Amino acid sequence: MTDTPDTGYQVLARKYRPETFVDLVGQTAMVRTLKNAFEADRIAQAFVMTGIRGTGKTTTARIIAKGMNCIGPDGNGGPTTEPCGECEHCKAIMEGRHVDVMEMDAASRTGVNDIREIIDSVHYRAASARYKIYIIDEVHMLSTSAFNALLKTLEEPPAHVKFIFATTEIRKVPVTVLSRCQRFDLRRIEPEDQIALLRKIATAESAEITDEALALITRAAEGSARDATSLLDQAISHGAGETTADQVRAMLGLADRGRVLDLFDMIMKGDAAAALSELSAQYADGADPMAVLRDLAEITHWVSVVKITPDAADDPTIGPDERGRGIDMAGKLPMRVMTRMWQMLLKALEEVAAAPNAMMAAEMAIIRLTHVADLPSPEELVRKLQNTPVPPVPTGGPGGGGGQIAGGAGGNATAYGTSQVSGAAGGTVTALAPQVDDALARYATFDHVIELIRKNRDGKLLMDVEADLRLVSYRPGRIEFEPTPTAPSDLAQRLGARLQSWTGNRWAVTLVNQGGTETIVEKRNAAENALRDEALKHPMVQAVIELFPKAKITEIKTQQEIANEALADALPEVEDEWDPFEED
Repeated sequence: MTDTPDTGYQVLARKYRPETFVDLVGQTAMVRTLKNAFEADRIAQAFVMTGIRGTGKTTTARIIAKGMNCIGPDGNGGPTTEPCGECEHCKAIMEGRHVDVMEMDAASRTGVNDIREIIDSVHYRAASARYKIYIIDEVHMLSTSAFNALLKTLEEPPAHVKFIFATTEIRKVPVTVLSRCQRFDLRRIEPEDQIALLRKIATAESAEITDEALALITRAAEGSARDATSLLDQAISHGAGETTADQVRAMLGLADRGRVLDLFDMIMKGDAAAALSELSAQYADGADPMAVLRDLAEITHWVSVVKITPDAADDPTIGPDERGRGIDMAGKLPMRVMTRMWQMLLKALEEVAAAPNAMMAAEMAIIRLTHVADLPSPEELVRKLQNTPVPPVPTGGPGGGGGQIAGGAGGNATAYGTSQVSGAAGGTVTALAPQVDDALARYATFDHVIELIRKNRDGKLLMDVEADLRLVSYRPGRIEFEPTPTAPSDLAQRLGARLQSWTGNRWAVTLVNQGGTETIVEKRNAAENALRDEALKHPMVQAVIELFPKAKITEIKTQQEIANEALADALPEVEDEWDPFEED
């Protein structure tokens, strides 16, 4: 390689760019497939390389182009996965000046006219090489019309033409294009391979850099070889001799990982003052508040994963001290606390990004995190309440009994009473006349009238009777009531007509001005309110409300109602199991 003429220095990402498949790091599966294809002379007409930035897509495309056109040092070689790097074609391709290997950036040339130039030129044979090769980078940026124009040529290209596409957004490439290409997914570089690559380059450059510093660079690169190499280049210049982890942290704007773990520990202990002091100290030392919160989120995720899969602690980018502390935290912290921390940190990151003062927003986030850190989980709360001595609840109140509370830290509680709510449709029943028509004897009380209305599904009449009829006297065939101020004017007429229609007997329904009892709705509400008041007096309910002042009772169920619901939800028992092989 020749140095660039203007500065005499070549950046490491270009200087150590792979020139053969052997130099590619972490792409074993792709290299094996390509070698087999070349050896069997089954070279595809089009390839598509996909993967995150910096994994070697364009570099791989150039290596394939070299392999297809390499003629060897003696000029008699054929297509190979081990290009010599010495022949005229190898040198010209790697330097980007080969006339028969054309590279096009689809990000800047997206139109159909740019593709037409390619389509018009494919019919001409290569000027000097074995194949004419078109490398299109970021191919997903092509317009729909450009893709459509390319399809026919891509499906039936001349024998001397090969296409190689590269993209970071494979999902944006039309399926019609993908189906005509051999696809290779370039993997993220594994941490072990990345660290080994960086150490190899550092050694070649005679640069002193610590293993911890390389681990920090590897973590920041997130699997991208180009990013890692560029960061290494910057770190070597930053270190000016021997590069340490502290210098890399300062370069990347990161906080000390150990200090972030200290901050994490303070938050989990609920020590707001110490946590704010540590955040301020890291900020004074140059740490970005957003980076600190991002590190806290990363630690939360890592500790959670270690809790589920202990093998995750063996990450080579994690130092031994950090590994030990993480394993210890994973053993002590409940998963519910970790997930709560994760969700709150995600929200905090959004707030810090939008806040006019990032440090202030970060401090408020830390205060919130420490405030909720020592809150009991729902399980701990229930256990605490269950272990609290509960005096017996006096009987004789509305509903006639005590109850038990089911609920948690969610802000609401449901009271389950042990008493049955008194019948809502009771009404005042007057003494029956000595002689009752046999046809009406079955409607001995007003409750039976309510059931009759309900059975015939007259919802409007049922609602009006329950809400607006204050019963004065009742006997089968005769109803006397006082209407409420909001009662419909035709209530008596409708009630009499419906009852006569349903029973076949005439009913006398009479209105009076006074003397009526409470309506069914009023009695029902009174019973529910009494039961709610009784529930609020229960020691366990009072304990929940004391811990969570905004908690409310949302529903009260009697034991009978709970039993009825359980019975309704239960599957019917099957006495005899059907045997498909049993003979008739």
